[in-house]
Amino acid sequence: RNMFGRVERAKEKAFRGEPFTKEELIALLSIDPKSEEVEALGMPAHEVAQEVTEGKARLWGAIGVDYKPCEMDCKFCSLGKSWGIVKEEKEYTLEGMVRQVRYYVKNDFHYILLRSTEFYDPNSLGKIIKSIREAVPGDYELGCNIGELEEADAESMYECGGRIAYHCVRLREGVDTRFRVEDRVHTVEVIRDSKMKLGFWVEPVGIEHTNEEIAEKILETLHYQTDVCGVMARVPVAGTPFENVPMISEKRMAQITAVLRLACGRTVKDICTHPASELAVRYGANVITLETGAIPRDADFQEEYWKGLHIDEVKEWLNQNEYHI
Repeated sequence: RNMFGRVERAKEKAFRGEPFTKEELIALLSIDPKSEEVEALGMPAHEVAQEVTEGKARLWGAIGVDYKPCEMDCKFCSLGKSWGIVKEEKEYTLEGMVRQVRYYVKNDFHYILLRSTEFYDPNSLGKIIKSIREAVPGDYELGCNIGELEEADAESMYECGGRIAYHCVRLREGVDTRFRVEDRVHTVEVIRDSKMKLGFWVEPVGIEHTNEEIAEKILETLHYQTDVCGVMARVPVAGTPFENVPMISEKRMAQITAVLRLACGRTVKDICTHPASELAVRYGANVITLETGAIPRDADFQEEYWKGLHIDEVKEWLNQNEYHI
């Protein structure tokens, strides 16, 4: 009974756009994902999403540019050099990227990001963005998911046509990764203060993370004034240190998405769920990602869409949940 009241108050708060405390978020994250209370959490999150987005959904396309070992050795990433998963390096050609972006644009994708390993040269990526913008006209936002950036890099990326950059301080940064938290924070602030939009997600969420850690990360996304936000699950890839640590359930993923949606209130419109989940769409997400190429959640370079997703299937999920793309 108490929990239903708590969810109702959370919904009212979200509609009013009032900030949540860490304790309130922890309480919502503590609901058993298998219980009926979690359904009672998903419904109001969907209502908030419908109002805040005016029923608009977005598709997000990601192209993993370079499939090669990365020295940062993030324990959840298939590209970590020490895991030895990458046997043969591959890289997307410019022609291949143009073809892929053209396909995304034709299929109503709004956000299209080029994702690279940590030490990929920002200038090279800027030139690729410029070439793609010239080759593929359309009303879409092209951007990057790259390593650390300085002000000049962000400015140059914007001049080349980059409109969004994805970067975040991940869960257990500096513990499950070799990164210094302050370096990640610096890049996040550089992007936030630039002309580009910032994409900052709660990720990569695994069964190892506590409700407190997840609540703190939700508050952090709001602190950095992210323009696009989301929840991404950690995927156990064979050969990485996390290969035997299970993934969170789809219900847990949807629950975290619902809490994020309520916490964002009227501040952030676009909230993504990854891997794609229809339940998470029902619980407040309005953005779905389809990715190809080098993927940190996969041991191979993907020629097709990761997890065999099809654009029509994803559009159908969104339509069934009262969204128009």
